[in-house]
Amino acid sequence: MDNIYLYMLIALTILAVADIVVGVSNDAINFLNSAIGSKALSLRTIMIVASLGIFIGAVYSSGLMEVARKGIFVPAQFSFHEIMLIFMTVMITDILLLDFFNTLGLPTSTTVSIVFNLLGAAVIMAVIKVGASDTETFADLGTYINTKKAIEIISGILLSVVIAFSVGAVVQWFSRLIFTFHYTEKIKNFGALFGGVALTAILYFIFMKGLKGTPYYSDMKGMIEGNEIYIILGGFVIFTLLSFVFQKITKKSILLVVIAVGTFGLALAFSGNDLVNFIGVPMAAYHSFEAWSGSGIPATEFTMGVLDKKMPAEPFLLFIAGGIMVVTLWFSKKAKTVAETEISLSRQSETHEKFKPNMLSRSIVKGTTLMSNALTAIIPKSTQEKVNASFKKPDSTVLTKDQSIDAPAFDMIRASVNLMVAGVLISIATAMKLPLSTTYVTFMVAMGTSLADRAWGAESAVYRVAGVLNVIGGWFLTALGAFTGAGIVVFLINWHPAVMTPILLLLTVILLVRNYLSHKKKSTLAKNEDSLKSAESSSVQGVIHESADNIANVVKRGNKIYSNAITGLAKQDLSSLKKNQKQIDKLSLEVDNLRDNIFYFIKNLDESSIGASNFYINILGYLQDMTQSLEYISKVSHKHVNNNHKKLKFNQIKELKEVNEAIEQLFIDTKAAFDSRSFEQIGNILTREENVVSIVSDKIQKQVERTRKEESSPKNTTLYFSLLLETKDLLKATMNLLEEYHDAHDGTVEPATISEDSIIATESNDDNDDNDDNDEQE
Repeated sequence: MDNIYLYMLIALTILAVADIVVGVSNDAINFLNSAIGSKALSLRTIMIVASLGIFIGAVYSSGLMEVARKGIFVPAQFSFHEIMLIFMTVMITDILLLDFFNTLGLPTSTTVSIVFNLLGAAVIMAVIKVGASDTETFADLGTYINTKKAIEIISGILLSVVIAFSVGAVVQWFSRLIFTFHYTEKIKNFGALFGGVALTAILYFIFMKGLKGTPYYSDMKGMIEGNEIYIILGGFVIFTLLSFVFQKITKKSILLVVIAVGTFGLALAFSGNDLVNFIGVPMAAYHSFEAWSGSGIPATEFTMGVLDKKMPAEPFLLFIAGGIMVVTLWFSKKAKTVAETEISLSRQSETHEKFKPNMLSRSIVKGTTLMSNALTAIIPKSTQEKVNASFKKPDSTVLTKDQSIDAPAFDMIRASVNLMVAGVLISIATAMKLPLSTTYVTFMVAMGTSLADRAWGAESAVYRVAGVLNVIGGWFLTALGAFTGAGIVVFLINWHPAVMTPILLLLTVILLVRNYLSHKKKSTLAKNEDSLKSAESSSVQGVIHESADNIANVVKRGNKIYSNAITGLAKQDLSSLKKNQKQIDKLSLEVDNLRDNIFYFIKNLDESSIGASNFYINILGYLQDMTQSLEYISKVSHKHVNNNHKKLKFNQIKELKEVNEAIEQLFIDTKAAFDSRSFEQIGNILTREENVVSIVSDKIQKQVERTRKEESSPKNTTLYFSLLLETKDLLKATMNLLEEYHDAHDGTVEPATISEDSIIATESNDDNDDNDDNDEQE
């Protein structure tokens, strides 16, 4: 039995590595989003700076493991056996919970996760102990749990969400009012002052939050504590002078330095303080095993009062943990998924919105709109005009939603404010000994600054608010899920440790692998070559050639969807029909996205290319007609089988397959014509399409005769007529599409496209941190 604790310790060590991986994947966005979103620095530079911050913070982290040992529960109340079960439970549940959120692409708090895992496991273990005791009642649960600390953490979370959002919005509003979106000249004149303020705030944050608890901090403690005001004033003077000299010598914006230093500071604070969330429990388990193994007392009788003592982490283990964190940062694809969520919610321009609006988001947007209108009626128009002038964006080429993904999400002013405000708030909370989550602070600051920057306009507000509500809801689900999950797992392990521990570990591995493969599959599908692409040409001939791939893809996928619907209906295969519905839903969404880009397409046309817009609008209309017909055919087929209605008769299935074969050959030839750009073949295809329509009409007539003489099932008849009539509509839409191409194509005209220079100008900051014009990325 004693060997089981050694096996648990080995398992906890392995789980600690997995926890670091999933934890860093979740928390990386805390310090990367501002630098990545602004594209002020190359991605390589950002990663190097962040890696240095992470490694230094991890290696010099010490004395931060108390929360895992005694911050949530009272260790003296539990035996070594019970403590090991609690720790094993916490690590299993924490890994699964964080990986679940990473797979969804939602940032959550590793602090909240570990705290509520500890709380849930400790509470249920205490309930088990009280239930088995003859002298204790449930009123004694308070002696097992550090309730004061738990309440502090929960209140700190709620306060940090509101304060971070509000302060971020206010600071960004005044920053934009002063510097405007045309900030290049103003940064040259006033950048030294802004750099002094920002760098002082960030560097003070590094000392107060990032290095607190390290061996070096104890040496500097006497100089720092009590002299904070002098340090801040002295730092402001020094950094203002340094900022002035930097701008004069390099001719570059000081904002580059602010963003680099801010990224380093947040990365250092993250690893130096959040490392406890990943290795605190295994460290506590190791110290517990070390104390028990030399005691000679049975595991069920050895109480864990030893955990009340301060035990610094081993430097070698911190070195290894820092290395794992850095490697994860460079190679984790899930970290990029989480980053995309936060950056998309704060993006200045329109983009593909990740979240769907809900009733609450609509109500919030309507309510704030009414408040805004009321304030507008009170504030003098002259004041409004002055404020609006500061928030007027520079004129540039209108980017499509696809193009905006590659352009900077926001400018360097907002990136600097994000880093500065997050650093100041975290350092203030640390000085006041208030518990908070770095994830919550950085996320809500980013949301507040994006709101103040008017990134949440009428076109996107309802989607962005829905996204923020989803993330905040996920935070509370983290706490609830951690508490409940840990409680269930500790109950199962306590029931039979030798059996349940390996089973739960195996289940953890299976779920992690499954989530990894699922995320990999989704990432692959997102880059599918069959995805539809928006047209960017400025002439009819250009649009014809550029959109040919889209037509070929729709025809190819439409052919497969139609065939699957007929085959699934013939075989009564509900699973196949359900998958088919997902495929047509995806295709319909892509066509809708193309229609959403009509505005950007027309805005980028020159005055002599109006014909291109008419042609593009027409073909999008026909594509939508095709997808609507396919959607209806897939829907009624699935509904018929799902409702367990009578199977279609042999003659009906045979006729549908004949129609399917004719359509399949027609679509194959159509795809080949568009793939090879052989638009001259369209005339021949149109002639054959009329023959297919006549085949469908013939089948309709046969069904009319069957209905009059022998048909006995109203459902079958309705379904069969619906399929054939919708097939005629599908063919009609396809025919109209082909006629549009046939009439518009002129092989003697060279296709014209929009000049890429105007687009590149808006993306000049992508990967060139050495460019002298970095401060003119807007």
